[in-house]
Amino acid sequence: MDVAGAGENYDRLQELKSFDDSKAGVKGLVDSGVNKLPRFFIRPPEDLGDGDQLSGGKPGAQFMVPVIDLGRVAGDRADLVSEVRRAAEAVGFFQVVNHGIPVKVLEETLVAAREFHELAQEVKGEYYSREVMKKVKYGSNFDLYQSKYANWRDTLFCVMGPEPLDPQALPPICRDVTMEYSKQVHVLGKVLFGLLSEALGLNPDHLEGMDCAKGHSILFHYYPACPEPELTMGTTRHSDPDFLTILLQDHIGGLQVLSHNGWVDVPPVPEALVVNIGDLLQLISNGRFKSVEHRVLANRIGPRVSVACFFTLHLYPTARMYGPIKELLSEDNPPVYRETSLKDFIAYYDGKGLDGNSALNHFMITQ
Repeated sequence: MDVAGAGENYDRLQELKSFDDSKAGVKGLVDSGVNKLPRFFIRPPEDLGDGDQLSGGKPGAQFMVPVIDLGRVAGDRADLVSEVRRAAEAVGFFQVVNHGIPVKVLEETLVAAREFHELAQEVKGEYYSREVMKKVKYGSNFDLYQSKYANWRDTLFCVMGPEPLDPQALPPICRDVTMEYSKQVHVLGKVLFGLLSEALGLNPDHLEGMDCAKGHSILFHYYPACPEPELTMGTTRHSDPDFLTILLQDHIGGLQVLSHNGWVDVPPVPEALVVNIGDLLQLISNGRFKSVEHRVLANRIGPRVSVACFFTLHLYPTARMYGPIKELLSEDNPPVYRETSLKDFIAYYDGKGLDGNSALNHFMITQ
């Protein structure tokens, strides 16, 4: 496979196709012994100046992603709702502890994610697909052919609901734990949507009544050790095309959120889960909750493993339209976004790929 500096004979499309056809992903490149990045992974010069301190934001930045103890959910709920409100409005990211998912399930989920991605290529390759409607598929870079550069990451993508997924569709090596984690994270999602509803001054069941918790997808991400991490990214800067994301990350780190102080680390906290507001929740809250850009650094250490749960009705044929919640609007707070169907939102998001621009801009009402 051609590498950086290949000169005028470089055929980018052919290189992408060769990579795609191998069905081996980034893990396959690492297994083949590459010590230089293939050219299509290298960030263009204009992207390298993107506030690129590798961690911590500006020197001396006093910014931390809040850690919220959900163990108080049955106690002082007003204080808990207030904490969630502050985090959702100001940061868009928070971590939760005492969330109810057993540590054993968290640990087994991370192990299963790693074990899938480290299967023999001929076994793992059976799940490789770019079919949009396929509910269980493995791949590398959903936007491989649209993006300016590829990310150093492979993913197993599983649509878990709202229609129950047949467990037999899942790879045997991660089948049981995926079903269990899906069940547990769905319960946690409903708890969080209740708190977020109250944080907006609505009834606790308002967001759930809008089907925000009805469906979810689980993405098992695998970031192999990278020989030249300064030249690429694990995941390009982006915000999530969903209502809410719950992320389980391992101990390696690399996740960063864009704050007013620049890029800031979201450090792994033992037994915690990272929660972030998605684009669709920013849209229906009329901009009150923030869907913040984030990214993952490539690293010489690896593999990094993470498991993201996206709350959205992905691939589900709903005709429901989503716009700013009427109860939040007033003469002083007119709608900022126009209504959209989930299908149209996802089609726009996927069509443009991770280009560093928010999909929400496309749905703003121009004054």
